[in-house]
Amino acid sequence: MSNATPLKDTICTLILDIAPEVDMSELDPNEDMRDELDLDSMDFMRLLESIEKNMGVSIPESDYKQVHTLQSMTHYINAHR
Repeated sequence: MSNATPLKDTICTLILDIAPEVDMSELDPNEDMRDELDLDSMDFMRLLESIEKNMGVSIPESDYKQVHTLQSMTHYINAHR
């Protein structure tokens, strides 16, 4: 997966656009982003909308459990582009 790092960087940028107060350096890519970064449900929805707008990948509600970590979100987006 050669483009994983740029994709992770893009996701991190989108998170910071929504929640500029979070410290991305403390995010464990294998832990739940919402818990680790204290993102509420509206922040998470805005992140998903931003991903769709910026990357062209729509994540349906049925797949939310598949994108709860930075790592899993990266894999999901790569698989659905």
